[in-house]
Amino acid sequence: MKLQAAVLLLCAVLLLLGLPVLADEPYQIGSGDVLTITVYGHEDLKTKARVSESGQIEFPLIGAVQVGGLKPSAAAKKVETLLADGYLVKPQVQIYVEEFKSLKVIVLGPVKNPGLVELSGPATLLEVISKAGGLLLKDVGTSATVTRAGADGRQEILNVDIKKLIENGGGADNLRLLGGETVSVAAAKAEDAPVAYVTGEVNRPGMYPCAHGATVLKMVSLAGGFTGIAAKSRVRINRSADGKKQVLKGVDLDTPVLPDDVVEVPESFF
Repeated sequence: MKLQAAVLLLCAVLLLLGLPVLADEPYQIGSGDVLTITVYGHEDLKTKARVSESGQIEFPLIGAVQVGGLKPSAAAKKVETLLADGYLVKPQVQIYVEEFKSLKVIVLGPVKNPGLVELSGPATLLEVISKAGGLLLKDVGTSATVTRAGADGRQEILNVDIKKLIENGGGADNLRLLGGETVSVAAAKAEDAPVAYVTGEVNRPGMYPCAHGATVLKMVSLAGGFTGIAAKSRVRINRSADGKKQVLKGVDLDTPVLPDDVVEVPESFF
C-alpha cells in the first residue's frame, strides 16, 4: 500500500509539472493519443507520435505500427519485436502517453453541462462530474449508474450512492474512470419512477424511464438509437425475476421491457 501511494504521488507531481506519465496498465491506447517512444541506448530513435484514427503510429525503421487498443506495455513489446527483426539487437522500448485525447466520458442527468467530457488522463467519478459543471443539487436523486466495458469485454453497470459520494468525497463510490464510460445521474423527480438500462451499441447508453408499455424499440430510441455497428437481430434482455436471473436472447424490437431490465445491444460481427 505504501508503494502504491508513492507511485500515485509521483504521477500527481509529474502531471502538475507537465511531464509525461507512464499510463496505468488498465489504459488502452486510442486514436488521438500522443505517445513518446524511447529506445534505450538509441537517442536518435526517440519519437513523439500521434495515434491515427485507424490506431497506427509511424516509427523510424519499421514504419506503421498498429497500437490502438493495446496497453502501453504491450505496444512497447510490439515495437521491440519489430525492431529486433533485423534492425536492433535486444531493443528495450518504453512508451509514455503524453496526451490522452481518446479519453471521453458521457455524463447524463442533472449536471450543469451534460454531454461528452474529454479527460486529460484517467479520472475519478467526482472529477468527471466536476468537469461536467457539477451536480444540480436540487434536481439530483439518490443514485447514479456507470456503464462501462467489464474485464471480459461485456458491458457492466455499476450503481453509485450519490449521497455517500458527496459526503465521503471518495471511497468505493468514487470510481476510477478510464474513458468510454457513460455516467447517468438520476433525477430527483424521477427517483420513484421505474427505469430500465440500455447498454452496448446505442448512441447514449444509460438508464431511462420504463413506463407501462415500454418495448425494446422505445428504450433504444430513448438511448439515441442504434449505432452503425449494432447487431439488431441479436438484442438480448437481462432480467431478474423472483430472485432468478434470465437472459432473453434474440428478442424482437416490440418485445416488452420491464422495470430494472438491462437491454443489451451487441456489436455486429461484420
